Amino acid sequence: MSAATETPAPDTEPKRVKPNQLALVLFTAAGLFTLVSGIIPQITGWKSDSPIHRTVFVNIPGAIQVAFYTVIPVLLIWVGIMFSFRMKNWERGAPSQRRTTTKNAKRRLKDFRAGVYMQTLLRDAGAGLMHSMIYFGFLVLLGVTTVLEVDHQMPEQLKFLHGTTYKAYAFIGDAAGLVFLGGIVWAIVRRYVQRPYRIRIKSKPEHAIILGVFFAIGITGYGAEMFRIALEGGPEYEKWSFVGYPLSTLVDGMSQSALSTWHQWWWIGHVAAFVAFLAILPLTMLRHIFTSPINMYLKDKDRPKGAMRPMANLMETELESFGASVVEDFTWKQLLDLDACTMCGRCTSVCPAHATGKSLDPREIVLKAGAVMAASGSPAVSAPLGEDKEITISANNLFERITAEEIWACTTCKACDEICPVGIEITDKIFDMRRYLSLMESNFPPELGNAYRAMENQFNPWGLNQGERGDWADGMDGVTIVDPGQALQHEYLYWVGCAGSFDDKNKKVTQAMAQLLRRAGIDVAILGPSEMCTGDSARRSGNEYLFQMLAQPNVEMLNEMGVKKIIAQCPHCLNTLKNEYPQLGGNYEVIHHTQLLEQLIDSGQLDVSQATLEERITYHDSCYLGRHNDVYVAPRKVVGAIKGIEVVEMSLNGTKGMCCGAGGARMWMEENTGTKVNDERAAQAISTGASRVATACPFCYIMLDDGVKGAGKEEHEVKVADISIHLLEAIEAGEAKFHEGNAPLVEAELAAAKLDDGPLTPA
Repeated sequence: MSAATETPAPDTEPKRVKPNQLALVLFTAAGLFTLVSGIIPQITGWKSDSPIHRTVFVNIPGAIQVAFYTVIPVLLIWVGIMFSFRMKNWERGAPSQRRTTTKNAKRRLKDFRAGVYMQTLLRDAGAGLMHSMIYFGFLVLLGVTTVLEVDHQMPEQLKFLHGTTYKAYAFIGDAAGLVFLGGIVWAIVRRYVQRPYRIRIKSKPEHAIILGVFFAIGITGYGAEMFRIALEGGPEYEKWSFVGYPLSTLVDGMSQSALSTWHQWWWIGHVAAFVAFLAILPLTMLRHIFTSPINMYLKDKDRPKGAMRPMANLMETELESFGASVVEDFTWKQLLDLDACTMCGRCTSVCPAHATGKSLDPREIVLKAGAVMAASGSPAVSAPLGEDKEITISANNLFERITAEEIWACTTCKACDEICPVGIEITDKIFDMRRYLSLMESNFPPELGNAYRAMENQFNPWGLNQGERGDWADGMDGVTIVDPGQALQHEYLYWVGCAGSFDDKNKKVTQAMAQLLRRAGIDVAILGPSEMCTGDSARRSGNEYLFQMLAQPNVEMLNEMGVKKIIAQCPHCLNTLKNEYPQLGGNYEVIHHTQLLEQLIDSGQLDVSQATLEERITYHDSCYLGRHNDVYVAPRKVVGAIKGIEVVEMSLNGTKGMCCGAGGARMWMEENTGTKVNDERAAQAISTGASRVATACPFCYIMLDDGVKGAGKEEHEVKVADISIHLLEAIEAGEAKFHEGNAPLVEAELAAAKLDDGPLTPA
């Protein structure tokens, strides 16, 4: 059992129906209902006496009807059995608190609607529209068939599918068929003609089978309708079947015998296509029709977006294994993820590691883990996507298919999680596998070991003297170093972080921020030598033991001091203090320095009326500020408050912003494969033509500055700096202009004074 698992429910709780049992019951019920719906009309003989209606099974011999009502129910029950086998795989996982409560019900329904309404897929407009056409077209066609069957069961006085209602029904059915077929043709062209990279690299024979079956359903439906209308003499009301009716005119010259035969074969073909659909439904990726909406409904979890799964106190636990190495170490929700994947490859398309030539492909992590789960199940089931025959899986060990190199290439930027249209949590799986590699096998890049030793011995990954943490404040007014043994008497505790304390670039950020806070009259204090690393790099690289060793003393110290509000200039510190320290009993109001600057500017506490920079600037989104904590607007508003500045966005920005390459403890690892991530991101920044690049994270500052310099750009050409530095320079530049008499505000005041009092004599 893994220490990464969540607390299981008490044994005293009543036994619940297992998901695999529920699936079996639902599909069996559907099969029995279908069987009964075929028997009842044979007994009742209820028929509509309206001249405008459709007779069910017109021209279909009784033997074929019996076959229909025998095969379909049996197949539905078989589908239920196959799905129950898949669900048994999910039940192998550890507990996960995903219950629906009064607090999360609204969010769950919102996530579910976003999935079934295709809102998440429409982030990619083209692919989203194509899938919407297939999905909604198919649902309407299924609804049309169901409505016909319901009407078939009704006594004469309750039948409703006649007259105007039937005309509308015929129109809707034909329209849905066109939309559905249009989506299928689009999908075929996209996969086999346009062939975008993320689709091309994972196209398998089953994709052709699925598209072929769907295409057959649409074509045979129109074919059967065409010959049925012609066989019935092309009644006027059937013109509302605006596709089937014109087609029927092409064959209305055939004999009744020929029309009858053709109609029967087209009808049989249509049913056969639907039978094929049911047959491949649980065996291919088509299963996501069911699993993806379920996954979306269960997306909401009992921890913040940026927090990793909690682990037991490693100083006290008796567990023998930590992290995830076998299928059973994942939670049941993580295993459901593996069957919910649509294989769309959007995660692949946004992964910075994959884009720069590393071995990591987020989709492959899901597919490989899913293949291990499927092959090691009891009974074994089909893999999420067809595997090459030469690949064999002999055990439930995840590392049979996933390499350590893939796991360590991840920057934990969360781009894959953010873009996934069905809410798959890929980063969580990588975190859990890193925990196993780090804690159980000590299988981590050797340079990461240096950072571990530095954090363990010096309480910071730089390995510098802890006593020098507050040296950046020497000679600065308004910076108070507090004794952790006393209660905090200041409004805010300024959490400087390791980079802001020790890195030469980021010391300037800390000093600039201190000056801005002093200008705004904000009462802050720092811990100086008493502040230890929050443990972000340790935790994100899987070393939970080291994380707890750093985090627990921090939490105890902050709680003893009575700290309530914390300013963090590092998004990694922000995320850890705000989202993960509550797991250890530390609950604080944590704000990023850009968020505080936004508030101070909006309130007028920080005067930026003269802040001026006549330059072009682009802002780089920090992954741990953006995707992990959804802070996108505040940094942009701070930059936008500067007069004369031209703000330009990089092509990849906001939720689609590209990582700098330092997250997930990659800051301390060498990058030897492919292009360096920071070089790629720096090139994107340079391509905007900006003379300044604004960052909001110390790691991003270091990585982008190195990347820009590596591209041959000097500081006077492209200056990379934290937002606080740009803002302070703008304020000081504006004040200088003001004192020189060149500021617009000064000229306006002089003009007003001249009108009121006559000419002014310079002092």
